Amino acid sequence: MVKVKPFKGIRPPKNIAAEVASRPYDVLNSKEAQAEAGEKSLLHIIKPEIDFDPIIDEHSQEVYDKAVENFKKWQNNGWLVQDEKEKYYIYAQTMEGRTQYGLVVACHFEDYLKGNIKKHELTRPDKEEDRMIHVRIQNANVEPVFFSYPSNKELDKLVSEIVGKNQPEYDYVADDGFGHHLWLVEDEGTIARITELFSNMPALYIADGHHRTAAAALVGQEKMKNNPDHKGDEEYCFFLAVAFPDDQLKIIDYNRVVKDLNGLTKEELLRALEEDFEVANKGAEEYKPTCLHNFSMYLDGSWYSLTAKEGRYDDNDPIGVLDVTILSNLVLDKLLGIKDLRTDKRIDFVGGIRGIGELKKRVDSGDMEVAFALYPVSMKQLIDIADSGNIMPPKTTWFEPKLRSGLVIHSLE
Repeated sequence: MVKVKPFKGIRPPKNIAAEVASRPYDVLNSKEAQAEAGEKSLLHIIKPEIDFDPIIDEHSQEVYDKAVENFKKWQNNGWLVQDEKEKYYIYAQTMEGRTQYGLVVACHFEDYLKGNIKKHELTRPDKEEDRMIHVRIQNANVEPVFFSYPSNKELDKLVSEIVGKNQPEYDYVADDGFGHHLWLVEDEGTIARITELFSNMPALYIADGHHRTAAAALVGQEKMKNNPDHKGDEEYCFFLAVAFPDDQLKIIDYNRVVKDLNGLTKEELLRALEEDFEVANKGAEEYKPTCLHNFSMYLDGSWYSLTAKEGRYDDNDPIGVLDVTILSNLVLDKLLGIKDLRTDKRIDFVGGIRGIGELKKRVDSGDMEVAFALYPVSMKQLIDIADSGNIMPPKTTWFEPKLRSGLVIHSLE
């Protein structure tokens, strides 16, 4: 069972929402953020190192102090204003003609600790600590986490009715071409029913934002331990999430590029691949994988189709059947000597949003020697793995579009 609640969101006035909202902290480096940030952009709060010339270490105390200063400044300037009443919000995103509708809710940290909010990735303590510092110093969840829930017809209907009968509070297209739309859910009966419907769900699933989720839960625990009168319903027990029905989400490919062939010649690599794959030369025209267990490889100006042979993977193993696992075991480890995807400097990862042409570009430039494109993981695979308690290999899922930060903020007070 999952516990969510409405909350008094801190958010920008309608006329400047597009100016304030930004891409998440972890999809831009500091230089990119500095170039992208306008005067009112939330990037000054979530990546405040950009306010220093030259840019300084994002983990320095000066940067954390600047984050607090900017958050207060945005509120004092009226660029962020807290709602007077608790409510839910509907946040919709449009990409390439497809729109997905999420509910902005406050989730309870105990659901994460109990496993009712399920993960599919490992987290790193250093990244958790960095996110915890930001939550502590702001006493707020400035950026949301991206959750999914098992699709529910009644929730779908409620969302559809609100969207159909009301004008959105925010409605704009960002520079990347993705549409962002926000509605307020203010009717008390509807709010109560949404809370009840979530309470009957067996679980929520983290789609994107594992470190932010872990950090929020740890801060909640800290505040609980420091409050001798803790009851369990304090605002600090909850953190900011946008939850989408699983049947509306689309995972796109997450691809790999490798610096060298581990001492092999092109011909030796192709011969070695034939032991575990059906290999077909597709020539110079770009080739994308067409189904599970089919890969594309770009090498020396040519594209290849690699189809894993039967018996080379375990259909009954939710991790072993993943294409990222098959590629890692049969190619990256066995042939190219890459044992640890998290630490090996010879491999890099390319989100499918950049297009398959980015793989060709990286190889043709001489930066990388070979590239591999994978067929996207499905939501069913993600949920099955999370339900089984297993963890996906690194860099398996890429969700797009990313949530914009700054449309709604959750205060822990």
